[in-house]
Amino acid sequence: MRGTVPVRCTSRVTEILSDRPTSLVRMTTTALPTYEDAVSRYEPVIGLETHVELGTATKMFCGCRTDFGAEPNTQVCPVCLGLPGALPVANRAGIEATIRIGLALNCDIAEWCRMARKNYFYPDMPKNFQTSQYDEPLCVDGYVDVEVDGKQYRIGIERVHLEEDTGKSLHVGGATGRIHGATESLVDYNRAGIPLVEIVTKPVPGLGALAPEVAKAYVAELRDIIRSLGVSDVRMEQGSLRCDVNTSLNKPGEEWGTRTETKNVNSLRSVERAVRSEIIRQTSLLDVGTRIFQETRHFQETTGDTRSGRSKETATDYRYFPEPDLVPIAPDKAWVAELKAALPEKPSSKRARLREDWGISATDMESVANAGAVELIEETIAAGASPAGARKWWMGELARRANETGVELAAVGATPAQVAALQKLVDEGKLNDKLARQVLEGVVEGEGDPAAVMAARGLGVVSDTGALTKAVDEAIAANPDIAAKVRDGKVAAAGALVGAVMKTTRGQADAKTVRDLILERLGAS
Repeated sequence: MRGTVPVRCTSRVTEILSDRPTSLVRMTTTALPTYEDAVSRYEPVIGLETHVELGTATKMFCGCRTDFGAEPNTQVCPVCLGLPGALPVANRAGIEATIRIGLALNCDIAEWCRMARKNYFYPDMPKNFQTSQYDEPLCVDGYVDVEVDGKQYRIGIERVHLEEDTGKSLHVGGATGRIHGATESLVDYNRAGIPLVEIVTKPVPGLGALAPEVAKAYVAELRDIIRSLGVSDVRMEQGSLRCDVNTSLNKPGEEWGTRTETKNVNSLRSVERAVRSEIIRQTSLLDVGTRIFQETRHFQETTGDTRSGRSKETATDYRYFPEPDLVPIAPDKAWVAELKAALPEKPSSKRARLREDWGISATDMESVANAGAVELIEETIAAGASPAGARKWWMGELARRANETGVELAAVGATPAQVAALQKLVDEGKLNDKLARQVLEGVVEGEGDPAAVMAARGLGVVSDTGALTKAVDEAIAANPDIAAKVRDGKVAAAGALVGAVMKTTRGQADAKTVRDLILERLGAS
């Protein structure tokens, strides 16, 4: 095995290193540094390669459907299976979507470019090469601005190029779902040939301790930009947005170090964790004079660290050459200008506008954006909730659940329409916040819409005075000292009696009705 393979320990990290040839193996053990210690002595440089699966109706070079979740190997044909004599034809919608992405990322659009064959052993690509772009990408030299901790960072975009996705491998029989330890592997070629856009940043130095946060903010901003274009659903949990994170370290004033590439990171939270983990791991090796190998690594969601994959190939290893079966792409300038004029409002501009509409601070909006909640809150408001009510649920209870389960906020299990319906029940007095949280729990668990969950669980607020009078009388009888204070004019003491009634009714009593009844019964109203 080549590369660096970590063995997890509780307080120490052991690295088994293999040079070439593989018979030369040595072992070193060192204390695992803290993140703060690592960034105080080393400067991180990051770069991100993001793959976006386009939402076209058909594949990039054939007419096969691209429906997610279809039965395996039912959306294939001679072209995407690479059968002899089958010829590809480029999908105009895929080219247009790529140009729109490039324009939204402030890129220059090539007047002439072409596709290339990328030759590599692809176990999940039936023709055993990928149709991609190499030295002549469709979009180049752009940038994205992101804001972290009140400071703006410009992330340079080196290239945006168009290619086709590979199939999907399923490794069966192992404990991890990876090929190591599996007893067999299955391949679904439905995804092979779906148009894929790769967005490659320039190296980003000078971020210091904020490198993980900036990486996360960049991917979040990129996701928002692409979603606003309507060219992809950019759902990381379904793989339509995947990120490869490059990380290297160097001492201040020295040349950049050797980078590693953490592959297919599938959530915003994991992007941040992957950068942080690699900084700590590489620091532990550099501290003992161990060389960093250029390799791919895999992020482990359960442990929060990375594991070695394979040595990283260079461009020459892929043996690129021009695709002979496809004509060059030469976008008409007038067409590009037309696409540029029709671009939607930039997400950053939209956030500034919404911040004013919602009446929140720049810091609060940054938190909303970092949580991936801008569109969710906007859609909840459109469904009838107030800005405060919508933000309360998405940034409170639902964000907590998303963090606990490690999923994106959009995948937590509630829709904007359901959250708006929940808030309406609160506004109408049919639920209080405590009961609403229980109803939301049922919604997230798939029990139905808020009204159905409220009815099924019997969680509605009780405001009928007849039903509450008995509970009020019992609370007064059980707390004579407090009742006496209320009778003597100390009305604030009624809060303790209200609490007793709420406890008896499992939080379902209407607090205002209960308070009014208590004051009436004690002659203090």
